[in-house]
Order: sequence, then C-alpha cells, then structure tokens
Amino acid sequence: MHQNANLIGRIYRRLSLFTFLFLFTWLVQAQTITSPNKNLSMTFELAANGVPTYQLTYKKKPVIKQSKMGFEMKDVPSMMNGFTVTKTEQNSVNDTWEPVWGEQKTIRNNYNELLVTLSQKEHKDRHIQIRFRLFNDGLGFRYEFPQQPELKYFIIKEEHTEFNLTGDHKIFWIPGDYDTNEYAYTTSQISQIPGLMQKATIDVHAQFPIKTLAVQTPSMMKSSDGLYINIHEAALLNYPAMQLNVDPKTFKFSSHLTPDAVGNKGYMQTETHTPWRTIVVSDKATDILASKLILNLNEPTEYEDVSWIKPVKYIGIWWEYFVAGKSSWAYGTETNVKLTDDFTKLTPNGRHGATTENAKKHIDFAAEHGFDAVLIEGWNIGWEDWFGNWKEEVFDFVTAYPDFDVKEVQKYAESKGVRVMMHHETSGSATNYERRLQDAFKFMNDHGYTSVKTGYVGKIIPRGEHHDGQWMVNHYNHVARTAAKYKILINSHEAVRPTGLHRTFPNWLAQESARGTEFEAMGGLAPDHTTILPFTRLMGGPMDYTPGIFQTDLSYYHGGEQRVNTTLVKQLAYYVTMYSPLQMAADIPDNYTRFPDAFQFIKDVAVDWDDTWVLEAEPGDYVTIARKAKGKNEWYIGGITDENTRTANIRFDYLPKGKTYIATIYADAKDASWNKNPQKYEIRKVLVNSKSVLKQHLASGGGVAVSVKEGSKQEQKGLKKL
Repeated sequence: MHQNANLIGRIYRRLSLFTFLFLFTWLVQAQTITSPNKNLSMTFELAANGVPTYQLTYKKKPVIKQSKMGFEMKDVPSMMNGFTVTKTEQNSVNDTWEPVWGEQKTIRNNYNELLVTLSQKEHKDRHIQIRFRLFNDGLGFRYEFPQQPELKYFIIKEEHTEFNLTGDHKIFWIPGDYDTNEYAYTTSQISQIPGLMQKATIDVHAQFPIKTLAVQTPSMMKSSDGLYINIHEAALLNYPAMQLNVDPKTFKFSSHLTPDAVGNKGYMQTETHTPWRTIVVSDKATDILASKLILNLNEPTEYEDVSWIKPVKYIGIWWEYFVAGKSSWAYGTETNVKLTDDFTKLTPNGRHGATTENAKKHIDFAAEHGFDAVLIEGWNIGWEDWFGNWKEEVFDFVTAYPDFDVKEVQKYAESKGVRVMMHHETSGSATNYERRLQDAFKFMNDHGYTSVKTGYVGKIIPRGEHHDGQWMVNHYNHVARTAAKYKILINSHEAVRPTGLHRTFPNWLAQESARGTEFEAMGGLAPDHTTILPFTRLMGGPMDYTPGIFQTDLSYYHGGEQRVNTTLVKQLAYYVTMYSPLQMAADIPDNYTRFPDAFQFIKDVAVDWDDTWVLEAEPGDYVTIARKAKGKNEWYIGGITDENTRTANIRFDYLPKGKTYIATIYADAKDASWNKNPQKYEIRKVLVNSKSVLKQHLASGGGVAVSVKEGSKQEQKGLKKL
C-alpha cells in the first residue's frame, strides 16, 4: 500500500510538472489582450513549426479566425516560421490630442498594447517584433525590424499577413490595381467576386489590374450576424500600398504589396517597420464612421509652426472643362509641343479656360461670396500633348500661357482678399516634378500662392513604377514635406489612397484617390456611390470630392443624356457627409446665381469642426452626420440616400440644453428625384432645441442639409417649433 502511494505520488508529481511545463509553454507562446472596454479580444500565438498567428473576437464573436503572419524575402531565408517567443511586453495608453484641423477638436487615444519579440534560432537568432494595439474600435498591428547583425538590408518578396474571415460577408469592393482606385464600387458577397471581377474592372486610364483575384483597401464588409468590418492600413511610409488577395472559397484575405519596376516589393534597412494593418469592427455602422483608430496610429506632426495651415473653401476654373467642351486646358491647336517652344506662336484654339479675364471673373465671384481661394487649371504651358504619351518633360510649373498674366492675376486677387490656388499636373512624370519641385514652390511663394492641387494622371515615370509602389509613396511624402518648408498646402489627385498621414503632414489637406465628381461627366456615378465612400475611401482621410453641382442635367450644355445622378439638395449634403477641410463649390459660378437661396448653404457651411456625430448610417444605403463648426455656435447636418427614397431621422441632442436655435432645412421636394425634377427643393425655417427630432423625406438619389444657428428673439418670432 505504501509502495502504491509512493508510485501514485511520483506519477502525480510528474503529471503536475508536465502540466506546469505545458501551461508555461502555452503562456509563452500565446498572449491575449483585450480592448479598454473589454468588447474586443486579440490572441497571438505560435502555431506548428513556429508560425506567428493572431485572431480577433468582438463581444465573443469571431471576427478574424487564426491567421498567419510573416515575410518572404528575396535571396535570404524567409521570416515565415521557425520562431520562438523570446519576450513579451504589455502597455496601456489613455490620453487625448488636438489635431491642427479635423472632425473633432479633441481626439481620444486609448488602447492596450502587446509587443512580441520573435527569434529564429536556426538563423543565428535573427529576430522580428510584432506590435499590436487594441482600441475600443478595432485592432492595429505592424512588424518591426530592429537593428541586428543578421539583418541589415533586405528586399521583400511578399508580406504574408492573413485576414481569415469567418464567413461569406457582404463586401463593398473595387478591383485590386497597382495604379488606380478610380473604379466604381461593386456590392456582393465575397464568394461572388470572381464572377463579377471582369465587369468591375472597367477601362480606366493608367490602370494595372492585379492578375490574381484581389481587391483594394479600405475594404468594407458586413457579416451575416451583423458585424461591420473594415480592413485598411495606417501610416504608409517608405513601403508599398497593400492590396488584398481574395480566396472566395475559404473567405481568407491576404496582403498583396504593390511591386516596383523589377518586381520587388520593398527595400528595407534596419531599424525599420511596416505600416500598421488595421481592422475596425463594430456591431454599429455608425461606429465605423466615427472611428479615429487609423488617425491615432499615425505619428504626431513634427512641424514647429502650424499657424499657416488653414482649411480652405474654394471655387475654380475646373468644371467648365468637363461639360460641353466649354473650355480646354490647352491654349493651342497644335498637338506636338516642347517646353522650349515659343508658345506665343501657337494657334489659339479659342477655348482656353485659364485666361486672365476668366480668372478675374472667378476672383470677383469668390470675393463677393466669401470664398478663400480660386483654383486655376490650365494656366501653364504644356497641355497640348500632356496625356497618353508617357512624356517626361511635359510641364515646367513656372511658365504661363500667353493669355494668362501671373503678376496681374496675383495683384488682382490680393486686392480682393482672395488667394489663387496653384495647379501642378505632372502627367505621371514624378521624376520631372521632383527635379523642378524647389523652383515650382519658390515660384508659388514669389507670387502669393499658398496651396497647390497636384495631379498624377497617366503612367508613372520612372517607367515601370506604379502609383501605389514604394518609390511613389516616398515621392508623395517628399512633396508634402518639401511643401511644408515653403508653407504650402497640398491637395493630391491620382495619388495612393490615404492612410491617416494628414496627422503627420497637416499641410496635406486632402486627396482625390477615388471616383469624384468629375466622373459624373464621364458616364455618371451610381446613386449609392457616396453612401459607400465614407466607409471605404474616407476611412483613410479627407477627399477632395468637389461637390456642389447644381446643374445636374448636363444636357443643359450640349444635349444628350449625361447627368449628375443626384438631386441638388444631395449636393448640399455632401459638404457635411463627405468630410474634407478642403471643400470646393465645383459648379460654374453662373449656376449658383440661378439658385441663390440654395447656394447660401454652401456659403455658410464650415470646413473645420469642433465635434461630429454620426446619427445614422448603413453602407451603400444612407448616411446622416451632424457637425459643430470650429469655435462657433453653429451646427450643420447632412443626410444622403442611395437610389431609394427614405426618411432621415435627425436628432438634435448635441445642442446645448435649455436653448432654442433656428434650423434652416434644405429639403428635396416631394416630386424630386435624381433623374426627375432634381432641382426641385424646399427651404423652411423652424425652431429646434436639444429635444427636437426631425423626420425628413429624402428623394431617390437625394438628401437633406440643415444649418442650425443662434437667432435673436426678433428673428425667432413667428417660426414654428419642430
């Protein structure tokens, strides 16, 4: 009996030791962190063969199943497996910061962090770190490569980060492409993507569709059990943009980096790190739009002086180029020009838009109606053969056409208190632009230009590089940094999609990087397009969408059937729903004088905000947002719908309690729609307070816009309470 007891004791001690060693090993290999509000949980662990993996849950629902992580290198062993965990560190942050401009005056930065150090013993303890930050609204993680004897310089063949989804989610997507994001969005299930890809990959200039099945980020999805999931990236610096490979059978996404001219995907030198991979998740669509996770993952600006950085509301010589061939960027009729040519000897085409006379008309309009600036496109030589020739020396950015007097326009604008916005189209020739950048910015300083719209239409030079590759990513960031030295604001078009870098470079006010208003004149945009963009393109940063088109039936100019697929009121609502600190009244000024009462909203609406409330939203269907103007007791509300009529539910509980305000409501008429009576609207004034609720009809392809202001007792007299 005594011997049996000793035997049982030895077995028990061995089992206990085994259990301890097993648990110790599991604890070393698996680490879990939760979000501050406990809704999200992320677990990191090493799978078989030392493969790094992570998984994510929301309120105990799986969001990302166990997914692999790692890198395939060129000419050196991969960093895919063979890892052991050598160190883990945890940290928590809960603070606030104030952006230079934005949707909120103060942003909360609250997360729990896990930093895992992994070593490959097989390769002389070569190591990598993975940093996870779990916020209340999602997860961000990046790879970090410390300085080490066994890893100094390396070339990335591919990053292998998986996003192993839990089912056949509804997804709002555009095709994977190395050169453009100017595709129309497709809404489908993940499993339907292969059958829809050919139709979705429409002809776009300078496109380079990915040969394998892939979509772009930000990728917005909704699961069958009601979770909203958004996958993107943050702080894209010295690295190619990420696309997503799609497995339509297993519903697994994986990273696909944009290659360079020789097929490599990143040239790295330790110490370095990747951009953050971001997963924003909630069971409320409004939380997705309210997320500041991507912005929080970007570094604060290092600019010592930001007093010169101001949001801008502008008009421009622009829309007239797109409708009826009313005007042209080019001055001459010739189609084979060189920068060394004498442009005074060209044959004038009679339609050049950027003339001194036309510029003065726009400056007068801007001054009369309180706009900050006038964009003038086509002022500089080179537009006669700028597109489609893969030409390097296409623009010099300092020489005006014969009918545009730079000094006279500058002097006239200054006398009216209006700025002129420069335009630098590069035609994709980034090499030419970089050589001339300092001279171009000095020219701007010398002539009073404080902001510039840059463009990258066409195939990139250096030839073989892509708009979304590492070389061009570095170019865009270089332009923003250089512009700051000259106190110049940047608005980039056809650039890589944004990743929150406007926190780091606050002079980089906005980008295009998606289908904007110009496409309304080139085949049109679906009525649901702008109900998708806030959940996709705008997740990374502000868009220069160029709203405000009042003459939506374009047959007004030239006959035909082309039209802008919105009501006039929906165009007003965009100034609130399509966030940007750079907002254009994009229509031809004459069209605003025809609708002065509706134009008042554009004149009034703010471009910088103290706070924002996403009142209701559903991707692809509707969006309603309220915002408080920076430093003012004024609030503006915008609501939009897709092709379906609906009722917007607008609350006012963000107004100070106990006070009454005047709400001016700009609404679609009952018989209005995007394709019938789009210019029919109604304007009414009512009294509102924090308890008021507005139920407002939205026409098909329509919207609602509301301004809320303080008013005297005399102004409030006779107005009905809502």
